Amino acid sequence: MRIAAFAVALVAIFGLAVAAGGALGPEPEVRAQEAGGHGGHGSAASPGRHGEHGSAVSPAVRGLAAAADGLRLVVATPELARGRAGMLRFRVLDAHDRPVRAFDVAHERRMHAIVVRHDLTGFQHVHPRMADDGTWSVPLSLDAPGSYRLYADFTHEGAARTLASDLRVDGDADLLPLPAPASHAMSDGGDAVRLDAGQARAGRETTLRFAVERDGRPVAVDPYLGAGGHLVALREGDLAFLHVHPVAADDEGRIAFATTLPSAGRHRLFLQYRVGPHVRTVAFTLAVAP
Repeated sequence: MRIAAFAVALVAIFGLAVAAGGALGPEPEVRAQEAGGHGGHGSAASPGRHGEHGSAVSPAVRGLAAAADGLRLVVATPELARGRAGMLRFRVLDAHDRPVRAFDVAHERRMHAIVVRHDLTGFQHVHPRMADDGTWSVPLSLDAPGSYRLYADFTHEGAARTLASDLRVDGDADLLPLPAPASHAMSDGGDAVRLDAGQARAGRETTLRFAVERDGRPVAVDPYLGAGGHLVALREGDLAFLHVHPVAADDEGRIAFATTLPSAGRHRLFLQYRVGPHVRTVAFTLAVAP
């Protein structure tokens, strides 16, 4: 009789737990996307599912792991020589360790490889070529020693993915502090670029507007990778790769992107734009309020 009474009590407790779980609902989507969500850095997908007053409840964050969504990034050349041109090689494997060969074209390329040192310096954006065995390769030269993050950014079966792994360059690394937030910066081509981010707040959609000038006059930017410009946003600390997508560009040197920054803190923005045959890069530090 005691065993029967105990069993009845367990059944009652289990029923209450199920009812409570149904009332509370599942875990927020943000956690799943922090581990590798969808929506490419330049895709037309919404940067987040929006609630009242334009707030976003599921901003896309990727680039925190080498494996996600049944895919795995394997780097064949994780160590590179300092200051010498080497060959970066990597593959994307599926859940059965088979090389993936079917990639969609996104931003005029099937693969975007982004490399940056862990102190958010030494940014490079290159486009590897794939061999028949699924190996991607591209020449790469890293001038400063230290640990670097490699992002393989691509679209597979209609879904944007970003997988990440580390690269190493031997030597004593002189890590640099992140520059203070500023609204003006000089590009590597000598252009003056102004950033207007308004009041950037965590969890709310933000429009990042850039204006390019030279000698006080607007610079007409040409299309680059199928848009007015290309923007990579990385979060200080864990170097999370954040979703952005272009929304506007004009012949007055103005380029705009939309994003939902999921957390407060500092972020490093790397803008690339094209003027004639030259692709130029400029970096900003953006402070996001809670």
